[in-house]
Amino acid sequence: MLGPLDANGLFMSIRRQRGPKKQLMNALQANPPGETHAALLGRLGSRSIVFVGLMGAGKTAIGRKVSTMLSLPFIDSDQEIESVSRMTVPELFERYGETEFRALEQRVILRVLENGPQVLSTGGGAFMNAQTREAITAHGVSVWLKAELDLLMDRVSKKQNRPLLKNPDPRAVLERLMSERYPVYATSDVTVPTRDDRKEVIAAEVLEALCRHFGIDEIAATGEVRP
Repeated sequence: MLGPLDANGLFMSIRRQRGPKKQLMNALQANPPGETHAALLGRLGSRSIVFVGLMGAGKTAIGRKVSTMLSLPFIDSDQEIESVSRMTVPELFERYGETEFRALEQRVILRVLENGPQVLSTGGGAFMNAQTREAITAHGVSVWLKAELDLLMDRVSKKQNRPLLKNPDPRAVLERLMSERYPVYATSDVTVPTRDDRKEVIAAEVLEALCRHFGIDEIAATGEVRP
């Protein structure tokens, strides 16, 4: 098991590695946002845009695109965990088990959320933790990328780094996870159905949904992605 001293060392490492200045230096460069983007950033303030959803939903790909469109830093919680632990997520699962991994994941996300605004992509199980949901509510706006089973299966079958899918029947595992997690994901601030389309299109729909959430007029066509 991962002992408290080990965990504390990882968490202190996060604090040393991260910080508002470094985040800004690592921000993905993009064209200056238009008036609607500026209004969205104004409403967002110091909060983070936090993507939630099952593995394969596109949280990282869409999150990166949204961060580029808004000129915000992008952080992937799994990559943060791997960076500070010097182990991959599958290795952490195998060595410490899911329970200890989830505890580490929670602490990492809570630390990251201290440094908004930013776009944060979380692991599929992160939002199932009540304390993590409370922290996201307090320091961010949650966006659920809702995907159908066939789309998820098509995407996750192309990768062999999904610890929860190391099972003779991965489709059944995904169906179970959908049954367990979708009601919780549905409590997110914003829900955006995703599909097999260009990430620019889905990202634009995320921004439109965020504008509706904040009561901002729909994004103007000028300067935005056109199908």
